[in-house]
Amino acid sequence: MKLFSALGLNVKVLIAQAVNFAVLVFVLYKFAYNPILRFLQDRKKKIQKGVEYTEKAEQELKEAREKKEQMIKEAKKEAWEIVEKSKEEGEERRNKIVERAKEEVGEIINQEKEKMRAEKAETLKEAKKEVADMVMLSLEKVLDKKVDPKKDKELIQKTIKQIK
Repeated sequence: MKLFSALGLNVKVLIAQAVNFAVLVFVLYKFAYNPILRFLQDRKKKIQKGVEYTEKAEQELKEAREKKEQMIKEAKKEAWEIVEKSKEEGEERRNKIVERAKEEVGEIINQEKEKMRAEKAETLKEAKKEVADMVMLSLEKVLDKKVDPKKDKELIQKTIKQIK
């Protein structure tokens, strides 16, 4: 104790200060340090949850983007297939229309050919009749008299056969 007095320290005051310091540490530990530590740990947990939530959200966003890109690719592929199918159907329809038009043109040509044949036959018939009349008139002039109709007909037939 003399040592403390030689240094100018009062032991009673030193003990009282140590007790006061211990009480202060206990009070601070109980009412300030523990609540601050709990608050910091809670804050740390919230931050970790926030980071985990952010990472999870980023992962979900990445997956959503990939899914969106995949859906866009599929939609483009489907659109392309629809366009190709439409082109094929259009080509088929065009071919059918062209084929139908060709058939109709063929029918019209056949009808016109038939008309031409009928007209040709009619013209030939008329021409034969005119030739027969001419032959008859020529014969009448040559013979200067009319022969009976039976002989006229035979004579006309012979003359037509010779002309052919």
